[in-house]
Amino acid sequence: MRQASNKVMFGINIDPAPRIAELAVELAGYADSMAIDLIGIQDHPGNPNFFDTWTFMTALAVRTQRVRFLTNVANISLRPPAMLAKAAATFDILTGGRLELGLGAGASPEEILAYGGEFRTPAETVEALEEAIEIAHLLWQPGDGKTPITFEGKQFRILGARPGPAPSGKIRIWTGVRGRRMLALTGRLADGWVVSNTYVHPEDLPEMQARIDRAAEDAGRSPSQIRRGYNVMGYIRTPSSPGLRLKPGLISGTVEEWADTLAGYYHELGLDTFIYWPVAGSAQEQIRLFAEEVVPAVRRRLQAVG
Repeated sequence: MRQASNKVMFGINIDPAPRIAELAVELAGYADSMAIDLIGIQDHPGNPNFFDTWTFMTALAVRTQRVRFLTNVANISLRPPAMLAKAAATFDILTGGRLELGLGAGASPEEILAYGGEFRTPAETVEALEEAIEIAHLLWQPGDGKTPITFEGKQFRILGARPGPAPSGKIRIWTGVRGRRMLALTGRLADGWVVSNTYVHPEDLPEMQARIDRAAEDAGRSPSQIRRGYNVMGYIRTPSSPGLRLKPGLISGTVEEWADTLAGYYHELGLDTFIYWPVAGSAQEQIRLFAEEVVPAVRRRLQAVG
């Protein structure tokens, strides 16, 4: 058993899809008005059915005031780290410090190659992610913007880049990774870790969490410095819900069953951030049920235990 040590956070996923552009604005405004902490946005630049994530995320951000935004996760194989760091700092400044930067290597080699990215071996991918994090921190340093920075890595380099403007505050960097070396990297360098229940099942989490914890401790860090996120995909049932058969790994249950499940994940698996991805039914109704009924029910359970 591994109880989470950080305050619980709740989020919702909004797909960057043209077909739901108006709905996305509505959902973002709703999340901003409710007890939702963050909005997660996928990043698949090669998906013809998706907008560009950063442009889409900015459009939602200007219509909100409080809710944070997580790139879930930004594709470093198609977004050069120096430019990604610049985009992140810009977004953070313009939103008053509301960015959570999730980074990943990119899920599809075909997409990466099709859009001019470079194919990397697993070992090279670990190097690339580590270097991307280092470059971001270098370019986020406060300063006069006149002192050039050079970085010579195995996968990326910057030659005399002038950093700035600096973010409004500390930007948390999350990783969306699963491999052993990537988990160790997360423990050493990241501020958060986020995976999905469709790819990482609850029974797989204890071993993965332990790898992150060991790497953090070996690097002289407290494991509690790293938030643990879970994209929870599924369906919230009501008495009037139609009978649905979901794919294995997805969560299906009543409000109370969802609340029991997420509270259990917090207490037993050490997860502290839950991002809801409805997979069936009305998106508005599912997100309403999550925000207005599941989230308060989880909070009550956590407060009762203390």
